[in-house]
Amino acid sequence: MQRLKAPGLHPVGGVAGLRLQITKSGARSWVLRIMAGGRRIEKGLGGYPDVTLAMAREKARAARDLIEAGVDPVQAARQAKSALAASVAAAWTFDECAKAYIEAKSGEWTNAKHAAQWTNTLATYASPFIGRLQVRHIDLPQILAVLEPIWTEKTETASRVRMRLEAVLDWATVKKYREGLNPARWKGHLDHILPAPGKVTKVVHHAALPAASVGPFMAALRKEKGQGARALEFAILTATRSGEVRGATWAEFDLDAALWTIPGERMKAGKEHRVPLSKQALKLLRSLTRVEGSEFVFAAPRGGELSDMTLSAVLRRMEVPAVPHGFRSTFRDWCAESTNYPSHVAEMALAHTIGDKVEAAYRRGDLFNKRASLMQDWANFCDRVSSSDSTVTPIAARRRKAA
Repeated sequence: MQRLKAPGLHPVGGVAGLRLQITKSGARSWVLRIMAGGRRIEKGLGGYPDVTLAMAREKARAARDLIEAGVDPVQAARQAKSALAASVAAAWTFDECAKAYIEAKSGEWTNAKHAAQWTNTLATYASPFIGRLQVRHIDLPQILAVLEPIWTEKTETASRVRMRLEAVLDWATVKKYREGLNPARWKGHLDHILPAPGKVTKVVHHAALPAASVGPFMAALRKEKGQGARALEFAILTATRSGEVRGATWAEFDLDAALWTIPGERMKAGKEHRVPLSKQALKLLRSLTRVEGSEFVFAAPRGGELSDMTLSAVLRRMEVPAVPHGFRSTFRDWCAESTNYPSHVAEMALAHTIGDKVEAAYRRGDLFNKRASLMQDWANFCDRVSSSDSTVTPIAARRRKAA
């Protein structure tokens, strides 16, 4: 081989059509010239010296065997490379698919926390078991390895993890990264293996005060100082969610019209919600000192939004066995047990989505005037501290009295 110097194709013998190709720069490679399907083709067999003469002859014989079997060796090589490239492209791991799915879907989630919750739960419970596995290799044993350790101890979390596993694997199937039925599906599959979540654990509702305790509690709350206490008081008066109150900006309010308009992007249902303001809610708002440079009504000391634990901290400090969201339940119970307002008026006050599609189609208004009367009655009820109510006081108040 070393004696051949001139550029061009040089026969080397051993297999008909095998040539050593030398370029003008001196580079050397093996080429097989052969007839296939009535046309002459040239198939590269690799460079010299990485491919020796013996190896080149072996490759040349294999190519000739393919032609005799009716296969074009050049086309077969192209198809093999294409299949390899496709296989590599489809070799996505679960972690890669989960990340891509979350990025693709997060734009439609109204709550910015959803993406973080998806990322955190999958990273905590799924990644240690299947994170590095290619999704095409994930089947029932791998899914059970994720779910079984937490199914009875953390049933609610495990149920969410299962639904998220199913969603990610469905996405991977559509993207052609895996085939077959989804091993994380529940109906007709995991429901035959794992106990139903509802039978494993009871639903724990948000801790709430009974309606009879609201008046004494509000009296005690109004003695508490700080933006957290004022935000909690306002949330109770308006029966709104903590996040809606903490994110409220002055631009959303028309105090002259006694109206708070929460934009759809800040609502759980993604729909604008008009909140009628009672006299007590207006008085609270007008008593607030605006924080310079901050748009928030209930601003943190540095002007930003209050944290999601601020309102809960007020209740802990007062030693009250309730959570902020529980007062929405208290409001709903009061509506049902102590008023004659129709159920759908109370539901609209809570900005709950109407479950009945027919009913939702016919009721296009938001019953604002009726809700204004309801919220004023609720605020008046929150002001009541009668002698019969006085025995139902916040725990902290009872302890201070005993001391």
